[in-house]
Amino acid sequence: MAGLSCCARFLHVLIDFTGTVSDALADSLSSVGGTLPHFLQEPEDAYIIKNNPIKLRCRATPALQIFFKCNGEWVHQNQHTSQEYMDQNTGLKIREVTINVTRQQVEDFHGPEDYWCLCVAWSHLGTSKSRKATVRIAYLRKNFEQDPQGNEVPIKGMIVLHCRPPEGVPMAEVKWLKNEELVSSLEDDNIDTRADHNLIINEARLSDSGNYTCLASNVVAKRRSATATVVVFVDGVWEEWSEWMMCSAQCERQRWRECNAPPPRHRGKMCEGEGQSTENCTGGLCTQSMENSIDVALYSGLSAGVIAVVVLIVAITLYRKSQSEYGVDVIDSSALAGGFQSFNFKTTRQGNPLLLNSSMQPDITVGQTYSSPICFQDSIDKELFDPLPDKVKVQSSFMVSLGVADRAEYHVKAHPETLPANLHPNYSTVEGKKTTMIAPNGIHTLMKTQFKTSAVFGHLGGRLVIPNAGVSLLVPHGTIADDTSWEMYMLINQEESSAQSEERCGILLGPEITYGPPGLNLSYPVAMTIAHCAEVSAENWNIKLKRQTKDNKWEEIMSVDDESTSCYCLMDSHSCHLLLDQPGCYVLVGEPITDAAIKRLRIAVFGSMEASSMDYSLRVHCVDDTPHAFQRVVTAETSRGGQLLEEPKMLFFKGNCLSLQVSIQDIPQFLWSIKPFTTCQEFSFTQVWYSNQQPVHCAFSLQRHSTSTTQLSCKISVRQVKGHEQILQVYTSVGESEKETVPFFMQADCTVTSQTGAKAFKIPLSIRQRICTTFDTANAKGKDWQLLAQKLHIQRNLSYFTKQKSPSAVILSLWEARHQDSGDLDSLASALEEIGKIHCKSLPQSPDDKETDFTF
Repeated sequence: MAGLSCCARFLHVLIDFTGTVSDALADSLSSVGGTLPHFLQEPEDAYIIKNNPIKLRCRATPALQIFFKCNGEWVHQNQHTSQEYMDQNTGLKIREVTINVTRQQVEDFHGPEDYWCLCVAWSHLGTSKSRKATVRIAYLRKNFEQDPQGNEVPIKGMIVLHCRPPEGVPMAEVKWLKNEELVSSLEDDNIDTRADHNLIINEARLSDSGNYTCLASNVVAKRRSATATVVVFVDGVWEEWSEWMMCSAQCERQRWRECNAPPPRHRGKMCEGEGQSTENCTGGLCTQSMENSIDVALYSGLSAGVIAVVVLIVAITLYRKSQSEYGVDVIDSSALAGGFQSFNFKTTRQGNPLLLNSSMQPDITVGQTYSSPICFQDSIDKELFDPLPDKVKVQSSFMVSLGVADRAEYHVKAHPETLPANLHPNYSTVEGKKTTMIAPNGIHTLMKTQFKTSAVFGHLGGRLVIPNAGVSLLVPHGTIADDTSWEMYMLINQEESSAQSEERCGILLGPEITYGPPGLNLSYPVAMTIAHCAEVSAENWNIKLKRQTKDNKWEEIMSVDDESTSCYCLMDSHSCHLLLDQPGCYVLVGEPITDAAIKRLRIAVFGSMEASSMDYSLRVHCVDDTPHAFQRVVTAETSRGGQLLEEPKMLFFKGNCLSLQVSIQDIPQFLWSIKPFTTCQEFSFTQVWYSNQQPVHCAFSLQRHSTSTTQLSCKISVRQVKGHEQILQVYTSVGESEKETVPFFMQADCTVTSQTGAKAFKIPLSIRQRICTTFDTANAKGKDWQLLAQKLHIQRNLSYFTKQKSPSAVILSLWEARHQDSGDLDSLASALEEIGKIHCKSLPQSPDDKETDFTF
């Protein structure tokens, strides 16, 4: 024992001097008899994830020293971390040692086997070795070796979906998703997911139809395969024949059977054979007396006469009703005045013949209410419409959408000279635009749109508007010097390079707007309004205003929640109102702060016949919820003869990295068929979230079984996975002469793009000047522009107005931009009246001071 203690002391000295242990010394110590060290913890196999080192750990008792040996070589002492402590239960001393293994060490090793390490522990009685632990670099390739393939299988058939996950270390585990929900073989005995990563459904059920995805994962990453659509179909079977009917006058009898035991489903085959059988009556069944024959002839003649009279009466009634309903004398053409009020009209729809054995009567009149877009309400501009004959006014209003505009169209074609110049088919007030009438649906459409407008403004100011785009520019009174005039323009930038998009760094919430010309000398800021698609929330969005520099870079001007004296930004629910004093190109960019950030999408479905008279195409567009983004879709659809089949709907799209699914449902399969594997289509989160107003769209190609099928009824579902959903109900006639039109825009004649002088403003100039005089400086009653801003709900970034020559004038310009749609002065009048009442109560009033400063 004394000799062994001497060896142990020598071991300490040798390790301290060299930092390593020789194999000869280890072997000599291991030859000593007695109890060897016992490992309480041995190193375990480990995987290096990305660039993070891993720890290997050993614990043993009794142990004087523990050292690691990796790939046959001792690890230097200074790479060990060692500690010793007493086990409270056994009273034994336990030694624990750890080392780090880095990615670089594993990559630099080029041996015949994987990188490995083990522990060697010494005690007074000898040495012990632990198990080998391997260290490997974890990875998972991106591409699956085999993606699952979609399939159509009969009911009770077997479904086999193959999946070979990407190569990886460690080997990837595989799970299956059906419609983004986890598939578990433990909950359903009909499903087996254990056989070589494949999904097996032993007996297919209708509920097994859906979109299947193979999900592979290991310690380093997750991968999703391509989605496979599985359709479980049912072939139709004939019922049993019915009993024979009574013999007819032609000495024939019939029987029927229907294809509904079960009926074909999910594109299953129709039943084979005839559904009706006829045979001659035999065995004396056809004998009839002469008296019965005479009675039959008599009653048949009387029935025919009654039916003829009823048909004649109904025809006359319908004719008179149509004349009174669609006559020019009762048409309200006030919509041509460019008013802002909402209007309501009813369209006539046919009953749905696709609903078999329906006991409910169809609703013949379906009311639809729309709100008008940004357009001028100008009672002064009556000269735009007064020269028109009544029939032309009917054509220019919404009679086109009601489908009874043929009479007026004939008058226009026959007498084009009756049209004023500004409504002639080849005339437009928007630069570069040409307006035409589209024959299939009768809607005014911009065939070549350049989204640019311009006008000459002087001291009186004015307004520029790009129709149906949600964009306008207000030039306040006094902005331009008294003896000066400028030709100002505003345009929407349609195209951009990828470098510009990357430079902008964010999600585009509205169109890029440029106004000019450069070098404008403005006394007051102009007010620009831009429609946006964000659900505004300071907790979820960081919204910034950016401007393009001369070298095409994008610089941040301000964050909408911060204070700034260079410009002002007021965010409403659907529009952003900017006060700007420098011409240039501006854009609104959003940075999501949380997954709860929401971008609004506008969902619309269009349809048109294809080259073959049997084919019909449904196209679903998902665009940013701004008028400009939707108008681009309308322009594209109009050029290919597309019709809007349902009023567009709004969908909340969250920034939670989940995809968007578009599916078609409830197709009458006995009348229509659809291409396989296209009933559900999916768009990645990135495609939708970073669309930058480029429309995301998909198409469903339908084919009718017979030319006699003239109606199409189905549903379009648009949903974000684990998010919101919208349903578009499609019910349309595919016959050219029967199509019913849903208007693209609610005011097709909104083409006035500029106004100058007093008619461009809601507040009369004299009242505007009086308000500014009253509130620009504090008076004895304490009224000032800050109180005016508060009552008009402008309560942040007030330091911006402090720098202005007339703070009140700038506040009123912001109010004008914010209320351009309604044209309602009541809110301003109420605010001023409330200010007057407050100060009448708070201040002593002299006998001579009985009125407020002004009367509104």
